[in-house]
Amino acid sequence: MATQLNTTTLVLGGARSGKSRFALEQAESLSASPVYIATAEAGDAEMAQRISLHRQQRGQHWSTFEVPLALSEALVEQQPGTTVVVDCLTLWLSNHLLRGSNLEAETAGLLDALRNSTLNLFLVSNEVGMGLVPETPLGRSFRDAQGRLNQQVAQAADRVYFIAAGLPLSLKGPDLSG
Repeated sequence: MATQLNTTTLVLGGARSGKSRFALEQAESLSASPVYIATAEAGDAEMAQRISLHRQQRGQHWSTFEVPLALSEALVEQQPGTTVVVDCLTLWLSNHLLRGSNLEAETAGLLDALRNSTLNLFLVSNEVGMGLVPETPLGRSFRDAQGRLNQQVAQAADRVYFIAAGLPLSLKGPDLSG
């Protein structure tokens, strides 16, 4: 894939849409040694098994950092020109919401890191606003916060893709998906 370097790409989609696979494939086309920043936490045995399986599927050529909260700091610490996949903003936001973090401050820090990025960056995020209205106040608060975060990151990104049924739809910037 011929692509412009030092760009930020947001990859949106629903659960099991193929968004992570798409981001990983794009990153591997740019670098023989990409970086994976994982925001998931293994809160139970099933999640720990998922994390282990994902790590095995990526392979040895990926460097993995587990960063459930300090995402903007982790991005700033990467070497210029590094190809990075962040998977995913949805879990990062959820981690902060459940800890009572200041979401506006955390989002501002992330957006600042994106604006100043010298990385080939792929950010994976769930599009959660296309389903039912959540029953609980916490669920509605999360859905609203995720929608705002996705909009802000999309504005800062050079490219945005929406993935459905494993197929990429380019929403912003040049379509480089093939």
